[in-house]
Amino acid sequence: MSLLGRRVSLNSLRVFEAAARHLSFTAAARELHSTQSAVSQQVRGLEEQLGMPLFERIYRGVRLTEAGEGLFDAVQEGFATIERAIDALLNRQRHPRVNILTDFSFAAYWLMPRLPAFRRDHPQIDVRIITRQVGEMRPDPEVDVAILFCDERTLAAGVPRLFAEEVFPVCSPGFLAQHGPIDSLARLAEVPLLTLTSEDKAAWQDWPGYFQRLGGIAHRENAELIFNNYTLLIQAAIAGQGVGMGWRGLVDEAIDNGMLVGLTELALHSSQGYGLIDMQPTAAGEAKATLMAWLLEAAGAGR
Repeated sequence: MSLLGRRVSLNSLRVFEAAARHLSFTAAARELHSTQSAVSQQVRGLEEQLGMPLFERIYRGVRLTEAGEGLFDAVQEGFATIERAIDALLNRQRHPRVNILTDFSFAAYWLMPRLPAFRRDHPQIDVRIITRQVGEMRPDPEVDVAILFCDERTLAAGVPRLFAEEVFPVCSPGFLAQHGPIDSLARLAEVPLLTLTSEDKAAWQDWPGYFQRLGGIAHRENAELIFNNYTLLIQAAIAGQGVGMGWRGLVDEAIDNGMLVGLTELALHSSQGYGLIDMQPTAAGEAKATLMAWLLEAAGAGR
């Protein structure tokens, strides 16, 4: 039993809080559907347990002693904390939340533009997006679903694939007008390239792998700008600072809006891609299942 339970009861504190708030045993009894004598008896018992008076009995009422004022503040704060916790639990039951972990690029360029449609169709489900750099993708007990770039082995093991990797050079219309046409690997190797790096070796394609996989000339570091953030790289490409590597699904909207041009004749396909991972497979939940099904459907519609 807790110290609180050994010394005083929660019910006596509830009665005390009502009497202190109303400064009236009669009004407290009316609120608690009790009697004035029962309230008075509960308060007297609490005072005896604590060994100090909490109220001064005055004409037609009561007022708090200094000790009573201190206890009243503490009890109100404690009850308010309990009430907020209960409200949060009830709200969570009414609005279940699903936590999604993904990288900055996927969140910014694919997930966020589509999420309003999910919210419109499923307003009862709250979605929290957690973004991390690739090198920071560590297990997290709060994560329900992860959308991560996966290698071929992971996808072959049964992880649902949102879409396969398709990469191609992208640049601004102005850059292409100045440096184009860029219709071969030899010409691509001659223009400034925008390079994405990470602290850990990422599964996705980089420029050396891209040139090698297409069977063309060896990659040369030609006036490269280097970024560790794909969002910044795309902004640099839009600003006309060079040619970046574009991933199907991430750059589609920028191409459709005319901010970027996709050099799709130089596209490279692989068996890698973004996978949808249930991070809590033993924790079944309708909200999580609904979101995962929607993500797969949205990716299929995009294809």
